[in-house]
Amino acid sequence: MEKIVRQSMLYDFYGELLTEHQKSIYEEVIFNDLSYSEVATINNISRQGVYDMIKRCDKILEDYEAKLKLVDKFLKAKEQIKLIKEAACQLKDMNSDERLNIKIKEIEEYSDSILEEF
Repeated sequence: MEKIVRQSMLYDFYGELLTEHQKSIYEEVIFNDLSYSEVATINNISRQGVYDMIKRCDKILEDYEAKLKLVDKFLKAKEQIKLIKEAACQLKDMNSDERLNIKIKEIEEYSDSILEEF
């Protein structure tokens, strides 16, 4: 997974567990794409301090994921829902019973609804 995407997902799941100061600096670098120097100037700290903060936050977020596995479970659930939808589509194509096709359509709609939430 691309580093920025992973950082974003970890932050989405565990970001609230960081301090306000950590969140502020992390968001400026990761989400607002500011350089370490820009963030350092804004926050009146050293560039090295920003670098260290990002590294520390990455480690904290990775440690939470190592223990809780929420991102991993999320990605697996999303993939399984896609497989359910694909199986329902294949079953619908193989079947001519209209009542069963209606139920299969419901399964597809539920799958779509869940995937949209992700």
